[in-house]
Amino acid sequence: MKIRTLSVVSVAAVLALVATGSPAIASVQGTIASQQGASEQGGSAPQASVWLTTLDRQNLLTPQAPVAFGDSASSAPTIVIDPETTYQTMDGFGASITDSSAAVLSALPTAQRDETMRSLFDPTEGIGVSFLRQPIGSSDFTAAPEHYTFDDVAPGKTDFLLRHFSIDHDKKQVIPLLLQAKKLNPALKIVATPWSPPAWMKTGDSLVGGRLKSGVLYSALYAAYLTRFVAAYRAAGVPIDYITVQNEPQNRTPKGYPGTDLPVAQEAQVISILGPLLKLASPKTKILGYDHNWATHPDDIANTPPGQDPKTDYPSKLLATSAAKWITGTAFHCYYGDPSAQTTLHDQYPDKGIWFTECSGSHGPTDAPAQVFSDTLKWHARTIAIGVTRNWAKSTANWNIALDENGGPHLGGCDTCTGLVTTHADGTVSKDAEYFTIGHLSKFVRPGAVRIASTSFGTTGWNGQIMDVAFRNPDGSTALVVHNENDDPRTFAVSEGAKTFEYTLPGGSLATFTWPASAALSDGLTPVDISGATATATSATTDAALAVDADASTRWSSGQAQTPGQNLTVDLGSAKTFTRVAIDSGGNEGDYARSWQLETSADGVSWTTAATGPGTGQLTNVDLPAMTARYLRVSSVGSAGNWWSISDIRLYV
Repeated sequence: MKIRTLSVVSVAAVLALVATGSPAIASVQGTIASQQGASEQGGSAPQASVWLTTLDRQNLLTPQAPVAFGDSASSAPTIVIDPETTYQTMDGFGASITDSSAAVLSALPTAQRDETMRSLFDPTEGIGVSFLRQPIGSSDFTAAPEHYTFDDVAPGKTDFLLRHFSIDHDKKQVIPLLLQAKKLNPALKIVATPWSPPAWMKTGDSLVGGRLKSGVLYSALYAAYLTRFVAAYRAAGVPIDYITVQNEPQNRTPKGYPGTDLPVAQEAQVISILGPLLKLASPKTKILGYDHNWATHPDDIANTPPGQDPKTDYPSKLLATSAAKWITGTAFHCYYGDPSAQTTLHDQYPDKGIWFTECSGSHGPTDAPAQVFSDTLKWHARTIAIGVTRNWAKSTANWNIALDENGGPHLGGCDTCTGLVTTHADGTVSKDAEYFTIGHLSKFVRPGAVRIASTSFGTTGWNGQIMDVAFRNPDGSTALVVHNENDDPRTFAVSEGAKTFEYTLPGGSLATFTWPASAALSDGLTPVDISGATATATSATTDAALAVDADASTRWSSGQAQTPGQNLTVDLGSAKTFTRVAIDSGGNEGDYARSWQLETSADGVSWTTAATGPGTGQLTNVDLPAMTARYLRVSSVGSAGNWWSISDIRLYV
């Protein structure tokens, strides 16, 4: 983009101010050691270590007795781990050291502050927080008496050469804590986000509301301001890994705190200038777009200026602009919509990453502490810890990492928000539900881990089932995070390769299972891609497709008692070769066929019986000699009062 309204001298001045050099950021070598020690390369199947958090706080990331993988299959709903099917690489998990968080942590006695920081960031003694989102200037969570940016001047004044730029405010409390955090966890990554440009760059000359003034001049000045921030933070010892150009760009009416309505075209213009500047000044800093909710909030739509498009598809519109060449991916928040929006955007732009950067715990003003803990743990477990990561996010970040016992200090905005930890007037610190929901990830899933396939029966909307997400760490170990959405205990199984273990999880609780790499867990099978397969059934025909959607939380169900002749027919779309057919009846126990028959066909007309057998549980693995077919038909050949369900058909070779 040509900056037509700036003189050559002005452009040179801006570049001179921001291009302060780009010394290499020291890379972190090696991998933080697994909690379980060295990986096993062969021999007997390993044990899985278990950490548990329960709603009654009797277990808070508490180690449990390990469980051993065995040879026997289970009749319970079975989480099948498939390390060969991989998804996104993880950056980390954490929150934000806001100005408020920095103030309450800094106010603690030194020994208590150091202990709290270790509990947050140390991968061994604490939960190993590995991702932070840092405000560029003031947010609603500030301890300052007035909102601020890093280049504030008197009303009506301007600072086109950014002579007043300074990060001295953050050098007092925020940066010392960031340096301590990075010392405790050298793998820590940071994304930085502004809540507002300096007021002199905006319509209305205010940090609260308004827009960045139009024209490439102000877009260039704002880009220069952001680049100056990145350079200044790097000089202070805190390199910035990612930057977004506006927090919640569609929040047009922030409640007493900094905010800016930044339309798609204006964000694209800023990014088109910021990208080349960062390439000069800090080439390792990548740009993320959007940084707002999964779906546009109705209030944001209602407050769209008359005659303007509310851009409810803001992220995809932004990635369709020419600025996309500078955008590494998209950042999301939790306050409206659901995590499936991340997968929708990933499917549209698979070469662009997804990051999740903000979600605050909150509560009613009269909620009892036990209710706050219980409700927060359950919602964050299924939605943020698992739902977000199962939908392609490379990070999971809560909002404040620490607040005082009154949910502050804050200046405008939320007055019922909670942090990972709470500081109290007597100098003590307590751990909130978010500490544990983040900790069940950050303590066990290392930066650089890859999410791997695992069947999951629960949903973010709550269906009372077992929900999970799995990761393969750089050292080969596996971390599996499991949440029981139901109020009652639920028994489930975990299977990798030819080995299985069972576990009973208390109602509402969250657990992490880890085990080292082991050749004993390999069964030599590889998943067969059946994406695009279609299905028909003898009943509930509109739901037949749910049996081949690669989502174990959905299912085809007969809708009636089992009788001989009920069947589901799958068209694989083309001939596939396989040696195993997995018939997974999902999380509703008892919904498996009491007797079954599997047939194959090349043309959907002539059928050959491949196998028959009794149903013994929720997962039936049918092992066969290698065969090739386009069509499969699974039939019930017995009777039972239960409905018959199939949540997933999977093939292996």
